Amino acid sequence: MSTPERTVGFTRTVPGNPEITGACVRTLGSNKATKQALLGFVPGLDALVTMYTDPVDEALLDAAGDQLKIICNFAVGFDNIDISACKNRGVTVCNTPDAVTEGTANIAWLLILSAARRLIEADRYARSPAYAQHGHLGMDEFLGMDLCSKNLLIVGAGRIGYATAQRAKAFGMNILYVARSRHLDFEMAPLGATRVSLEEGLTQADVVSVHTPLTQQTRHLINGQNLKLLKEGAILVNTSRGPVVDESALVDALDSGRLFGVGLDVFEQEPVVHPGLIAHERAVLTPHIGSAEVRWREAMTQMVCTNIETQFAGKTPPNQIA
Repeated sequence: MSTPERTVGFTRTVPGNPEITGACVRTLGSNKATKQALLGFVPGLDALVTMYTDPVDEALLDAAGDQLKIICNFAVGFDNIDISACKNRGVTVCNTPDAVTEGTANIAWLLILSAARRLIEADRYARSPAYAQHGHLGMDEFLGMDLCSKNLLIVGAGRIGYATAQRAKAFGMNILYVARSRHLDFEMAPLGATRVSLEEGLTQADVVSVHTPLTQQTRHLINGQNLKLLKEGAILVNTSRGPVVDESALVDALDSGRLFGVGLDVFEQEPVVHPGLIAHERAVLTPHIGSAEVRWREAMTQMVCTNIETQFAGKTPPNQIA
């Protein structure tokens, strides 16, 4: 049996069929892969499929060797990858846009509705003996926040922000958006959104949904100072990257009662969650599962395989970012 011409490494097991024509596939297969384990896994690879938690830096590129030609991030965000280092070595970098859009917008709305209707408190209460002991609820108990005609502020006017805003129209919400440049697709029908500065938007928002990539400029974009601008009783949801939000400041805003609730799918020190969030019933928490719907995870798998096969064929991969 002849040796395959190419070796492709997946740092995690992925859904769907990762078979790549004419390649030997290796999987590290540990969700707790240490940096040392990664360095030991990559030597000899021609292509590498990384998770958003895998640091791709000079050390990893050195360990992989000069034959490494392409890195595919199994995510839309790529803040874990040193793009300059890859460019300097002639290593192509790809991601998986579009495939994460619908699932992440769905989880954003799951968090919005759960925070607005106090799902965590209600679920715990319904499971407890206290419900039967108390009897039928009065009309002034477990009151939630209505969304009809309220203002939704989208921070980061990309694909996921747009899809989240689309869903808001079904609730009769008004859309505001924050972006570095004007996005006419947000301003035209059906969204009819208004572009605002972050500070202006926070003063008007009833719900804030964060969708911006993590960069040096967006780290702690939502901080203690900005949270004080929010209307009292607002909801904040983050499905982008944890460090975009200062979690300590967020806990303070929850504890003070300024925020009605928060919904987080990502965390600043992921997978460690701030104890103040864990303890708070008005915090709805999910373990970074934004795109975790079968259809979209399989689509992501197909996208990385197509990118690699295209690279091996000497063509430009469809999702190349560098």
